[in-house]
This record gives sequence, C-alpha cells and structure tokens, in this order.
Amino acid sequence: MDRNTTDTVEFADIEAAQRRLDDPRVVKQTPVERSTSLEEMTGAEEIQLKLEHLQWTGSFKTRGAYNKIKHCVGEGGVEHVVAASAGNHAQGVALAATTLGVDATIVMPENAPQTKVDATRGYGATVELVGDDFQAAMEYAQRQADGDGVEFVHAYDDPLTVAGQGTLGVEMHDDVPAADTVVVPIGGGGLISGIATAFAERNPETRIVGVQATGAATVPESLEKGIPQTLDSVDTIADGIATGGISELTLSIIEEHVDEVVTVTNSEIAEAVLLLMERAKQVVEGAGAASVAAVIGDDLDVEGEVVVPLLCGGNLDMTMLRAVLIHALTQREQMLRLRVHIDDRPGRMAEISSVIAEHDANIHTVRHDRAVEDLDIGEAYLVFEVETTGSGHARSVIDAITDHGYPVDVVNRVDAS
Repeated sequence: MDRNTTDTVEFADIEAAQRRLDDPRVVKQTPVERSTSLEEMTGAEEIQLKLEHLQWTGSFKTRGAYNKIKHCVGEGGVEHVVAASAGNHAQGVALAATTLGVDATIVMPENAPQTKVDATRGYGATVELVGDDFQAAMEYAQRQADGDGVEFVHAYDDPLTVAGQGTLGVEMHDDVPAADTVVVPIGGGGLISGIATAFAERNPETRIVGVQATGAATVPESLEKGIPQTLDSVDTIADGIATGGISELTLSIIEEHVDEVVTVTNSEIAEAVLLLMERAKQVVEGAGAASVAAVIGDDLDVEGEVVVPLLCGGNLDMTMLRAVLIHALTQREQMLRLRVHIDDRPGRMAEISSVIAEHDANIHTVRHDRAVEDLDIGEAYLVFEVETTGSGHARSVIDAITDHGYPVDVVNRVDAS
C-alpha cells in the first residue's frame, strides 16, 4: 500500500493510535527521572530524562509498528509484513507482528549489530541481511513487499507509524507538562514528527529540538532546500539514527512543528553514553544518547529551562560499547598511548616505567618499536598504554617523563569527528 504524499498526521491520528496500543505486553508507559548532574552541567532549572530505552524491545519503535500492523490487520487481508531496519524498528515490527499473529520478514544491513539481529529473530521474525547500509536494505525490502496479503511497514514514511510514535509525545507531555524544551533524536524523522504533532496540540509553547549525528545529518540541508535529501553513505556510531534520509511526510511536519535542529559528533555522542552510565546509571545506545549530547553541547542553550531529553533506545551492542568507552576514555585522557624516544640501551624501559609508577598511573601494555623510518641506528620508541584519572593526571605523567630527558608524544589523541 503506497502512501499518498499529501498524507499528514493530525492529533486525532495519535489519539486513535493510543486506543490501538492497548496491550501492555507490547507497549508500556516508561518513566522519567530527574538528573541533577545534568542540571549542574547545563544551568537548566530541571532536566527530566524520558527513559524510553526501557520500553519493550529497548526502543520506541514498537509504538509505530504496532499501530501500523494492528490497523492493517483490522482492515483485513494482511498475512505477512515486510520491513527494513538497522535494528530497533526490526525488533518493534517483529514483536508487533508476532503478537498480532502475522508473519514478518525483516531486511537488515549486513553490518547490523549481531545483538539486534539475534533479538529480532528472537521476537519471531525472519531476518535477511542485505547491503552495506539502511538504504540498500530498504530498496531490497520494498521489492519483497509485492503481492496479495503483504504489507510494507516503513520505519518513518507512513502516517500510521508517525502517529504511533506520537503516543510517546502525549506521554512526555503528561510526564512533564511544564516542559520548556523537548530534545528528540532524528533518523528518518518519524519519531520527532509524532512527538512534535502531539506537543503542537497539547502545549505549542514547548520548544521542540531535533538532534542528528553529524555523519548522518540530512535534515538541515533538507530544510534549506525544501525537499528531502539523501546521503550516499553515513558515518556515525549512532546506528539507530543512521537512516541517511528523511521523507516528504516527515520533512513537512518538521518544517511546521520543529523549532530547531542541531547536530552532534561521534565524540560528543560517546561522551554522552559514558556520562549517562556514570551519572544517571542508564545504559543507552548512541541514538538514545544523542539528545543528552545536544543538551550538554555548545549549540543548544537550556539555561533556566525545564528540559526533557528523550533516551529513545537502549540496544547497545557490546562491541560498540567497548568502542564507545575506549573513544570516550581517550577523549578524557584517561587512556593514553605514549610514544617515548629513547637510546636503545638496557634499563630504559624499567627507568621510564618507574617514572610512570611513581605518578600512580597504571601501565596496561608496553612495546619496543625499532623498525621506524625516522629512527637512527641505536634509537627506538617505547610505546606505553597508560591508564590515568584524567587530563591533569595525564599531564603530570607526560611532564615527568619529559623532565627525565625523554621526548614523548601522545599518539592516540581524539579529534572532534
């Protein structure tokens, strides 16, 4: 069933979705939790984290998928649904379809996190891995949706999907009716479209801010040009918002109801993931942390406001968690890789190791590098991987090695990409 591009989403559609989402085994009300730590960091009067990552399947996606599939089942003739997803929509469709007694085939990119692939299969769907990214998976999935009794469940370009996500906006308003600013991650735009439509009805004075990953940002250019823009490739650790495109439907709603769109880098997302674990005791994926990355960043002023950042997903693959932690710890200079230039003589490693130990830094690994082009005969590099407590501690270790007469470089500094 193709969507008419003139379709839009009204608040009445969200109300209808609320009536359909009547099974607490599929969609539950998720809590909010105040973060005084983030308030101190940002100057906000109050920050209430919306913990949607605690939803069944670990994300909001089940709301839209269930609304779409239940509507189609109610109209009759649907026996099989097909969808494309990088992971969270896949699980939402799988759970919704299984609950409603419908077969589901989900097409996911070949590089989709294995945990999300396994979870999707665990919810009862057939999974096919196709292509290098979401767009390739989407093209293949749409070709599989031809035939009687087969319905394609789009992740964002469908009024029923958007209306289902809009139920989260109603919930957020009911949670924090005095919210000055609501911050929502954007992939294809279905989530923010639904939430913005809900707030436009319930409290149009609330500022709606969208957040995209810098390496997958399509909305700023789409707004500038007035038509949806698509990226040939994406580069972000936030796979949940790495769609690389939006639709006419979502762009039109963003234009009408979203007040501001900002972007955040991989480094900022990684820092937000780590911050949420440390301060809020919440484990979220990159997409879920994007809202907090924006709130603590320089491009969004929330001083004196009541702010609701949405933690939209918690399906964090352990391999990605390791990469995020290494990245964030490196950014904080809690993990240093030091290259020390030495005369290649016995005792140098022990001497420098003792200097590091005297400053209470822990050496994880050390190696000699001798086959390096810029070294002369009789010279070498010692490369230490060192754990510190932060930037100040790191600087004291580096200064101590330098004071002992050894040139030292930090070779794992993180850029802001």
